[in-house]
Amino acid sequence: MNPVVAISAFVAVSVATAVIGFYGLRISRTTGDFYVASRTVRPWWNASAIGGEYLSAASFLGVAGLILLSGTDALWFPIGYTAGYLMLLLFVAAPLRRSGAYTIPDFTEVRLDSRRVRRVTSLVVVVVGWLYIVPQLHGAALTIRITTGLPSWVGSVAVVIVVCLTVVAGGMRSITFVQAFQYWLKLTALAVPIVFIALVLAGNGTPAIAEANANPTGLAPSGPYQNISLLVALLFGTLGLPHVLVRFYTNPDGHSARRTTLIVLGLLSVFYLFPTAYGLAGRMFAPGLAEGGRADALVLLLPGRLVGGPAGDMLSALVVAGAFAAFLSTTSGLVVSLAGVISQDVLGGSVRGFRLAALISATVPLGFAFTTDSLALAGSVGLVFAFTASTICPALLLGIWWRGLTDAGAIAGMATGGVLCGGAMVAGAVSGSGTATPAWLAQPAAWTVPAAFAVMILVSRATKARVPRTLTRVMTRLHTPERPLATER
Repeated sequence: MNPVVAISAFVAVSVATAVIGFYGLRISRTTGDFYVASRTVRPWWNASAIGGEYLSAASFLGVAGLILLSGTDALWFPIGYTAGYLMLLLFVAAPLRRSGAYTIPDFTEVRLDSRRVRRVTSLVVVVVGWLYIVPQLHGAALTIRITTGLPSWVGSVAVVIVVCLTVVAGGMRSITFVQAFQYWLKLTALAVPIVFIALVLAGNGTPAIAEANANPTGLAPSGPYQNISLLVALLFGTLGLPHVLVRFYTNPDGHSARRTTLIVLGLLSVFYLFPTAYGLAGRMFAPGLAEGGRADALVLLLPGRLVGGPAGDMLSALVVAGAFAAFLSTTSGLVVSLAGVISQDVLGGSVRGFRLAALISATVPLGFAFTTDSLALAGSVGLVFAFTASTICPALLLGIWWRGLTDAGAIAGMATGGVLCGGAMVAGAVSGSGTATPAWLAQPAAWTVPAAFAVMILVSRATKARVPRTLTRVMTRLHTPERPLATER
């Protein structure tokens, strides 16, 4: 595509993001504004913002690329991403909002009455956040390189700069406006080009269609274990994503949090229709894009390949704008959640501490992005989900629904899940450098998640004396519904 058009699209979405973010500065004054937007975000706004930050590089680019490579096996990704929110709706959304905490470490400290478990949770949240930011920066690097020919580092650095400006300017209040805008931009950026592609194909006659059994890469189909393990990672991993969970603290009450989650389910269901359509169209009409490691760029390249000309360039520019919206919105959500944790635990919890923590939270993963290679985006994010499902998720679910959880059990379970899943990720990366990665390492959630739950329960039962004295009061707060606000919209 025309590099000038691609750069213009990138600049336009960056400027729009910065302008909306600075608008948030006008109304962000208190600590509550920076951490949780003073708990005044209504369901539709919050649902749009959650959709904006949750639909990351893996969703915008990676899902279509995996469908191009793997066919129907890759459909587990959009199914799992969406179904994870059903789990949130049923088990987490309202109780978490009623906890009154600012961050996940706040919740575990209040629930278990322990500073030690707070410190361990804080460490896990920071690791998860940084692991999740790196694929966003890889996606930005890929997009800049493919569409403009500029060095890859330009995309990563640009995302970090824009995110730091918007987060430092207004915190959660600021990025709520930004992420809500970016969800609708991403949806438009995928929907409009695929509609034009369908119209062009219908009007001009379709190009040669690949054979139904054609496999662009020769990859073997996934087995039952891999599919089950992936689904476990996506379902349970969603329950522990720090940048998603912190969003429920911004709702006015538990009823609003539950309604927000229900709206998000609808928004995600609509969105994932379009990456799926791109993947199927690429597999049918442009299987050659799977070669040379370009599968993740399918969404970026398909309009130019099937439409072509100035119209193809303009449609591609729209997709580029949507892609950068994905990188910016997810990274900003992660940076806010990490800044809240680091600021409260290390820098005193002030607005100034939040801003300094935001800079740290964004720049550290930039260094990792420079020193690591870009993997398949959806696949790398899937591993982050597995890690989250093996650490934060068990502590959160058992903390909300089981009275027997103790601080010793929570720490032991998170440590077990983190070591097992992290070890599997490292071992899989090492073994995959020369040969095919074993399935149990490539998708470890099927055994690391049950192990984390089991250890958490067994150690808690062995340390019954450590059940906090505040248990009844905290559990009553978590599970007593509030009256919904009369002004809710």
